Amino acid sequence: MEITRRTVLKGIGAGMLASGSLTALQQSHAAESPAGVKVGMCDWNLGGSCNPELIPKAKEAHLDGIQVSVGLNANNIPLRKPEVRDRYLALGKEYGIEFCSVAAGGILNAIPLASEPQSAMYVLDAIEAAKALGISCTLLAFFGDGDLRLPYPGGYYGTGEGYRNISKDPVWKEWELDTLKVRRLVDFLRQVVPRAEDAGVILGLENTLSAAQNLDIIDRAGGSPMLQVYYDVGNSTGGGYDVPAEIHLLGKDRICEVHLKDSKTRVFGTPDAQVDMAACAKAFREIGYNKWYVLETSGRDKQFLPDTQANVAFTKKLFG
Repeated sequence: MEITRRTVLKGIGAGMLASGSLTALQQSHAAESPAGVKVGMCDWNLGGSCNPELIPKAKEAHLDGIQVSVGLNANNIPLRKPEVRDRYLALGKEYGIEFCSVAAGGILNAIPLASEPQSAMYVLDAIEAAKALGISCTLLAFFGDGDLRLPYPGGYYGTGEGYRNISKDPVWKEWELDTLKVRRLVDFLRQVVPRAEDAGVILGLENTLSAAQNLDIIDRAGGSPMLQVYYDVGNSTGGGYDVPAEIHLLGKDRICEVHLKDSKTRVFGTPDAQVDMAACAKAFREIGYNKWYVLETSGRDKQFLPDTQANVAFTKKLFG
């Protein structure tokens, strides 16, 4: 009997069905996954940041790639070490796992670009590591202490929300920004973008801002094609944004990569989902997006492998 990708994927779906781990919708997506959609996962969801020894686990989970963290904290930046980079490359080749991007995530959330001068070094680290690993994309995060919105401790004038909604739309939100932080970020980006251009590495901004606000920052920083948005459908849905409209506004040339997650469920396609994945997929197809989809979810407790395999199959089918 000839063993084909289609045969294998149908077997995967049947096995998950037998274990009772998939809903009917997930079973239909597990039956066949288009090969054209590449699905990765953040290394912090895979089991630990900056650990190349998790590459075999990624292969077992049916992932195509990994988003690699540049470092754990200011005193621990593993991707600065040539031997760590070499280990990633060797295991990646052995197991057929690619590296979709390098993330300066948690480290910039704790040591923000807009306020801490040393954080610039971590962006340079990410650019250098990406180039060494043959990657053309980085993620620069702005959450936690790095959030660019203007905070209102105790809630904005009795609304109970920690930030002020300045949108005139009755349904969709837009948040007031900290103008000083934004100006400092723009100043930094103007300085670092030429480094990214020379390396052929995109700087992807992932934050709590609207698409329009991100485009304004990119424009103020010079508008380089190497400065883009790292779009997260879960964050944007939770932030009160019209996600399909945002995807269309940004277009494929300003979205470098996509995080997929849902704060209401760890397994895509369940009835309790918050994110309208079908609407997101439709919008991405309409703009011609053909880059990585990166899972930022580990599945349910003690169900990493079956849930991740289901999420990969779901993503490949729905977004293909």
